[in-house]
Amino acid sequence: MFPTTRMRVGVGGWTYEPWGSNFYPEGLAHSRELHYASRQLTAIEVNGTYYGTQKPAVFAKWREETPADFVFSLKASRHATNRKVLADAGESIDKFVQSGISELGSRLGPIVWQFAPGKRFEPQDFEAFLALLPKQVDGCPLRHVLDVRHASFMTPEYLQLARRYRAATVFADSDDYPSFADLTGDFIYARLMRSSAAWPSGYAPAALDLWAARLQTWAQGGEPADLPHVSATNQGVTGKPRDVFAFFISGAKERAPAAAQALLQRLGVVAPKVVAC
Repeated sequence: MFPTTRMRVGVGGWTYEPWGSNFYPEGLAHSRELHYASRQLTAIEVNGTYYGTQKPAVFAKWREETPADFVFSLKASRHATNRKVLADAGESIDKFVQSGISELGSRLGPIVWQFAPGKRFEPQDFEAFLALLPKQVDGCPLRHVLDVRHASFMTPEYLQLARRYRAATVFADSDDYPSFADLTGDFIYARLMRSSAAWPSGYAPAALDLWAARLQTWAQGGEPADLPHVSATNQGVTGKPRDVFAFFISGAKERAPAAAQALLQRLGVVAPKVVAC
């Protein structure tokens, strides 16, 4: 089996009131939540960067508070993606990329470009947007992942376009958004959105076993056969190890940390105990 460092599992954000009683140790100061969470999980998807610009000092602080092998994925600014004409997003894209994200250094993971549910696939405009995405910032390589939320993207034409620009596509385990596992980039980005309050770990044990097997298949260069696809042509089996990111998002959010920890245990990653201070 390939090293489990290729498979990163986490949640969205690290500040959520219910986590104060079911994830964080009693009495843990809010200022210590990121320190604690980053030692229980291996990645966090940051939602705040979607709504507002952060300062370089903030990214530097996140870097300093987290272990060297921890990774943040960042949602790019909504001003870049929530617009009628994506080809005009250049200024917003540059503002986000140049906002200081390179201060994260090795902790900088994929950049998530999330589109509105009503945004349809318009090939020429969408390609113009993809052409605007930079490959690096301040010497740090950038990996882009597209969170498309309209069924019109479920076409071979979209798949070919995303592959041409080497942009990954979010696999959404959801009934509310398009759910297709066709690979378009050289890494995997899955958002697991079915957590239930009925299970202490968010998902039934059998479901977590299944997801562990899927992540391992992806990491080993394969492709799970039981997930929905747009194309019948299998272009995801490379045999080459690849990075995999999985985030428990939505659903019963209060269960997300437990779900992530349970999945990490199945992957052989057991977080060290951290003493609250």
